[in-house]
Amino acid sequence: MIYYKENLTMALDTIMAHKFRSFLTVLGIIVGIVTVVLISSILTGARDELVSQVEDYGINNVYAFHMSMGPSRGRRSSEERKRKTLTVADAMAIKELCPSVQDVSWQEMPFGTRINISYKGKSLRSYDFMGTPFNYGSVANVRLDNGRFFTQSEDTHRLSVVVIGPGAAEAMFGDTDPIGKEILINERLFRVLGVTEKSKTSMLGGEGDNTIIIPYSTFQKMLPWNDMRILFIQSKSGMREKALEEVESLLRVRRRVKPSEDNNFELTTSDRFIQEFDSITSVVAIGVVAISSIGLLVGGIGVMNIMLVSVTERTREIGVRKAIGATKKDIILQFLLEAMTLTGVGGILGIILALAGSLLISVLVPSLPSLIPIWSVIAALTVSVVIGLVFGVWPARKAALLDPIEALRYE
Repeated sequence: MIYYKENLTMALDTIMAHKFRSFLTVLGIIVGIVTVVLISSILTGARDELVSQVEDYGINNVYAFHMSMGPSRGRRSSEERKRKTLTVADAMAIKELCPSVQDVSWQEMPFGTRINISYKGKSLRSYDFMGTPFNYGSVANVRLDNGRFFTQSEDTHRLSVVVIGPGAAEAMFGDTDPIGKEILINERLFRVLGVTEKSKTSMLGGEGDNTIIIPYSTFQKMLPWNDMRILFIQSKSGMREKALEEVESLLRVRRRVKPSEDNNFELTTSDRFIQEFDSITSVVAIGVVAISSIGLLVGGIGVMNIMLVSVTERTREIGVRKAIGATKKDIILQFLLEAMTLTGVGGILGIILALAGSLLISVLVPSLPSLIPIWSVIAALTVSVVIGLVFGVWPARKAALLDPIEALRYE
């Protein structure tokens, strides 16, 4: 143990004696480690936010839309754009005919229509405007910080009432309590009933900090031409997969999909959103690892080169050590430890820079999640040390094979 400690001390002394050279040697390793750790932190943070968001909607929910949903929806095909939208009648049929379904709600948003929202001349610039039935609050798990959600009677009678997000409340009302106040939506007065709890930006198009929710019947009166909605299907406890099968079968019948044809609608769950996100990020991760591997390879070659130079510079030292009894194993161990220490220090510097970068991202771009997982730190440090081990073998072997007499004569 003492022998290993002495070798490690010698390795650190050598690195400190040539600080700038050592830094340039491991620069490629530092860049590779920073890239991997920083990207993994962003992907991990984004995943945690997605998990939090889909769980906020309820783990028993199934979501239905006539086009693809989720992170990989990408550019929609012409076939998708021509599909018939899901209807309120579809929602009612699902509730009545699917035994595993507890309740059904939906949200409708003004696609392609500009909505003007203001309070006493102060316009709301960023918002998610939607019309929903009275039961949307319970099905989509909308939590209120203040006030209440609108009732079935208010929905049925097309009353001008609204539930807003905390961001919208702050933008329009500041520190004033918005409950009971009236805002203008397309020049029509709406009374504020409730304010939702503060949440992260939604990844599913639902309630966020700037949400504006009005009764569905009122929404239809304002925008009768709008006909695009997402169904929120709440299954009975522990029966989500069964509900998914029942809903799919029913919608295929209602939308006249032939047995040989694919669905002309999409059903998804919180788990599927997460799985789809994971499949996308895995591709990104492979690309990042491939790119960073170039930096690590360059760093490894640099380490091998500098260690070969070090062997040449310290030929007499090696000869002296051999002359006083050092074995080939001792010399190999000395130079391997030096190479591994060099790359290990590079890995530590890379991790520190990645941590600093992650904190900087969190400060400058709060909406971009950044969370460094402990596994990425351990993996980064392990890889950096292994690079030193692999690329230090040849220099260490070269040093061990030096003839002690010739080494002592070396000038």
